[in-house]
Amino acid sequence: MVPIVAELDLAPRIDAVRRFNRFYTRHVGALNEGLLESRFSLTEARVLYELAHRELPTASELGKVLGLDAGYLSRILGGFRKQGLVGSQPSQADGRQSLLTLTESGRAAFELLDARARKEIAEMLGRLPEPEQRRLIAAMHAIGSLLGAPEQAEAADKSSYLLRPHQPGDMGWVVGRHGALYAQEYGWDEQFEGLVAGIVAEFLKRYDPKRERCWIAEQDGENVGSVFLVQHSKTVAQLRLLLVEPRARGLGIGARLVAECVRCARQLGYRKITLWTQSVLHAARHLYERAGFELVQEQPHRSFGKDLIGETWELKLTPGA
Repeated sequence: MVPIVAELDLAPRIDAVRRFNRFYTRHVGALNEGLLESRFSLTEARVLYELAHRELPTASELGKVLGLDAGYLSRILGGFRKQGLVGSQPSQADGRQSLLTLTESGRAAFELLDARARKEIAEMLGRLPEPEQRRLIAAMHAIGSLLGAPEQAEAADKSSYLLRPHQPGDMGWVVGRHGALYAQEYGWDEQFEGLVAGIVAEFLKRYDPKRERCWIAEQDGENVGSVFLVQHSKTVAQLRLLLVEPRARGLGIGARLVAECVRCARQLGYRKITLWTQSVLHAARHLYERAGFELVQEQPHRSFGKDLIGETWELKLTPGA
């Protein structure tokens, strides 16, 4: 039983979730007798989808994946058999189980539903400006990830990402995410977020597109990484504010951001890249070392509420290499 005090504290949030649920079920047509102007209910369409995307599943497997009562699923599959949409064959591994498959008619029914769904979603997205589309997809991804949807995690592992120049709104994200992540992962205080805010403000104030760059890594419409290449002197560039979101780590984004800085610095005629980091940032240090940077100076200091060892790393560039 949920404690009464906790329930009262959560009341506004519970109402917000229920309000969203009511809106979304209406928005996707879940309340209609037939989904997408078809004869199938939402649950029946979902069963068709799983049958179309799985290799000879059993009814038990479908029930587990969809979280459906065995009796309810049995009635749906029985209806599909009567309509000639589903066929079955005995399982050689377990004679008590049947392996299910869509018939030619079942496949045609699914493909019609799938085409209608894609058309409806395309029309919905088409009514939104491109930045709003990215916000919508990012919000959907966040909901799925926070509530533990396994397909969201799988999609995040497999989907591609892009690197792009900074856009309005990105700098606030860079400052906010640096502050939040470093507080969460290293216990650094608000001084670090203030430092990042100062670096970003200076970059925007003095930005020279002929000599400087900012790259934002984006995945599924959501920012997941950043890095800056700024002019330190006529011959020296500085790499700053490398960050990769936890959910996007392991995809090679950090190495790609560092590589882009090196490539661009060489192309712009810089002779050296320098950067300042901390000895506790092991993953970042590993990326710099792999890219050819060398540790040239160490300096203990007290910053961000912690005793740290600051490190200066450098990479000498060979023009045209």
